[in-house]
Amino acid sequence: MLPDISEFMLMRTQDDAPFEGVPVPGLRASYFHRDEDGRTATVGCYFLGDREILRAWGYADEEHCRHNAVRGRDGWHPAADGCPEVELIRDGQAAVIGLAVRAPNGEWVRAPRPGPAAGQSAATPR
Repeated sequence: MLPDISEFMLMRTQDDAPFEGVPVPGLRASYFHRDEDGRTATVGCYFLGDREILRAWGYADEEHCRHNAVRGRDGWHPAADGCPEVELIRDGQAAVIGLAVRAPNGEWVRAPRPGPAAGQSAATPR
């Protein structure tokens, strides 16, 4: 079950948010928190355009996510334990141009991006 964001306080929003320390063009992340019995519960909501594609949550004092959920074409997949599987999408010059997130059923939810320039092939997850 997804955490109810209305029960959390927005801490910050970041455009071209980083994954694996690398900024991802077009990815917007909003970070939320709340106190839970002396611990800080956190939620990260990740958007491509106006569409939320990923939500990851847990506690600030833990190194990794406790749970995550991926939103595919047909809606939210069930929440999964741990961090999401994410691949950066790179162009032919190794520049990051987007990302793909794997849902529990194996579906890759990809960042919308412009088609390849004439004479170039489409980028694939790294």
